[in-house]
Amino acid sequence: MMTKTALANPEEPRRPGRNKPKLRDGIMKRGRTWSYVIRVTDPETGISKPKWVGGFPTEAAAKEARDEARVRARRGEYIDRNAVTVADYLDEWLEAHAVEVKPKTLADYRHLIDRHVKPNIGGLRLQAVRPGQITKLYRDLITTGGRRGAGLSPRTVSYVHAVLRKAFGDAVLVDQLIPSNPVERAKRPRMRRPEPGKVWTAAELRAFLKVAGRHRLAAFFHLAAYTGARRGELLNLRWRDVDLDGASIHIKGSAAFIAGERIEGTTKSGRSRVVSIDPGTVDVLKAHRKRQAADKLKVGEAWKGADKVTDDFVFATGWGEPIHPDTATSLMTTLIKAHNEPKDGMLPAEPLPHARLHDLRHIHATTLLLAGVPVHVVAARLGHADPSITLRVYAHVISEQLVEAAAIFAQQVEGAA
Repeated sequence: MMTKTALANPEEPRRPGRNKPKLRDGIMKRGRTWSYVIRVTDPETGISKPKWVGGFPTEAAAKEARDEARVRARRGEYIDRNAVTVADYLDEWLEAHAVEVKPKTLADYRHLIDRHVKPNIGGLRLQAVRPGQITKLYRDLITTGGRRGAGLSPRTVSYVHAVLRKAFGDAVLVDQLIPSNPVERAKRPRMRRPEPGKVWTAAELRAFLKVAGRHRLAAFFHLAAYTGARRGELLNLRWRDVDLDGASIHIKGSAAFIAGERIEGTTKSGRSRVVSIDPGTVDVLKAHRKRQAADKLKVGEAWKGADKVTDDFVFATGWGEPIHPDTATSLMTTLIKAHNEPKDGMLPAEPLPHARLHDLRHIHATTLLLAGVPVHVVAARLGHADPSITLRVYAHVISEQLVEAAAIFAQQVEGAA
């Protein structure tokens, strides 16, 4: 007796539908991988349509992804699965950000991403990034992320965190590529906000300005100390922005060099400000302008400044060209060395401690605060967008004033009695 199997004709073609993959509760195996399907409502049309997502290695993985997708679909938060990598998304994000942020800020973003982010997590799929991977990135950067395997500072890692938080935040809210921001849940190294180091005393500042007085850019360092203006703000200053009769300067923008090109933009806060100057500073600027006029007369037609005197940069080379920021920074170190190691061999009784150009800004702020000048006045001179920034940066100075506050109050009350 022949069996059913034996009766089957091996040459007979298979009927359509035979051995067809079966769909069970939205899960189906297709070839070697698993897929799921859910219904997603289009927010614009309100029409519900099936959405297939595949490529899962196991049935369990497909079920887990299906359950998550169902929850998001019910909340109206469903996001299509895609293969966009972290590196690709960050490149697009930087390009989109080019019209929103200052060129210098964009260059800083690009440097951090290219140097510290892409080599570590750039190849990961954006939608697959988890908080633990971001935490590991920070841990690796702070231990071996610097040059020659040295660790980066917590401050630099915090900058990386800030850039990633903003980028992934836009991936959630603007581009809608991921449902939540994994950077928000990552653990980053603790960082105490650094306070300005010990600044020069008034006597040390006078000693520095005395040795700087022999250089053609003496007025630059004088103005930096006596106004607290930033380096880029002073290098962007034109003579039309200087009111010698009204004893003030109008800080309208800032200058920087990016990839060898001079870029001019707004101040750090995005606002212009008028800063008063004292009579002595007025005299310094008058002498500087006279010296610059002599330079212009000396080079004649080779002068590379503006056609109008008022459009010339206040601080320029002997040919009228704008000064490179690095020149001013390195010059300060040179002048400090000239004071500490004079050519005549007469060593100073008190050598100048090392200081950065930006420390002149700290000296200005600290001196005013210790003298009792209100915080909001100091903030206005420094160009801080909000006095709270001044309070945070110079908290140690404010604390010194708080110690004296009780004694001052008692003196006022007892004096009135």
